[in-house]
Amino acid sequence: MATRKVTALVRAANRDSVEFRQVPAPEPAAGQVVVRVRAVSVNRGELHRIDDPANGGWRPGWDLAGEVVAGHRDTTEFTVGTRVFGMCQGGSWTQELAVAESSLAAIPDTVSWQQAAALPAAGLTALRTLRMAGPLAGRAVLVVGASGGVGRFAVQLARRAGAEVTAVAGGPERAAGLAALGAARVVTDLAELRPGFDLVLESAGGESLTAALSLVGHRGLVVSYGNSSRRDTVLSINDFYPKQARLHGFYLLDGIVEEPPAADLAELAGLCAAGELSVEVGAEADWADVTTVLNLLRTRRVAGKAVLLVGSAPRGPDG
Repeated sequence: MATRKVTALVRAANRDSVEFRQVPAPEPAAGQVVVRVRAVSVNRGELHRIDDPANGGWRPGWDLAGEVVAGHRDTTEFTVGTRVFGMCQGGSWTQELAVAESSLAAIPDTVSWQQAAALPAAGLTALRTLRMAGPLAGRAVLVVGASGGVGRFAVQLARRAGAEVTAVAGGPERAAGLAALGAARVVTDLAELRPGFDLVLESAGGESLTAALSLVGHRGLVVSYGNSSRRDTVLSINDFYPKQARLHGFYLLDGIVEEPPAADLAELAGLCAAGELSVEVGAEADWADVTTVLNLLRTRRVAGKAVLLVGSAPRGPDG
């Protein structure tokens, strides 16, 4: 009997892009369900891996939204037909995927496939990095890169927690809408700011992280959750240690293994359904147009999240 195949996007071996391939259909292991994927999001970390020549054959995709089509005999959380969304460590850009129940949550009726797909990686990063500083009421929070997916969620969640939020965006166009999301102040240059922030969220690395470290206040916390600039950071100890400040790294792909995200995903979905968390999709396309969306991200022309709708696709070769 021939093995059933599904279509997936795979990093091409000879160019910085992805291509359609036929892969074996998933079978659920213990604690897993098979999800028919309806939408996925594109994260900047995935783009960096696609642009790395060493990653030929890698199957991208961390976020997904779809409905359950099968489950292992021991699964109890979701029945066939349940709309779910969640996160995995790779491979979600496919028609079907086996995912641990502990990495999924149900999608409320009022939340769309696109909204759900945009929530996991960016929403979890924002939620968990803000938590690292403890209670935020009355505290000063700086969100660097606030116009991106993580940043827009972080601004909203920090303001909801009672913080005074300063948002940094790459230019006036990218800064649009941040005040409406809850930022008390929006700037386009870190040089406009003075030190004293209790919490700084930063993902660009390089000179941006250097500046962020200089802006943290006494006993404050800087959380670094990425390095989109791909540059080294020079740390000025004299600007940092006298404040007894802390620098903490955050890596979500390990975090979802150490602390499965189902409960946090349910919290984010509930906020979205209640209208307390806006999911801003800045680019949306059928996954057949994935190259267009990748190029929009490369040139930083997406404010918010980029989403691909997973439908029919060219069969592509086996691989």
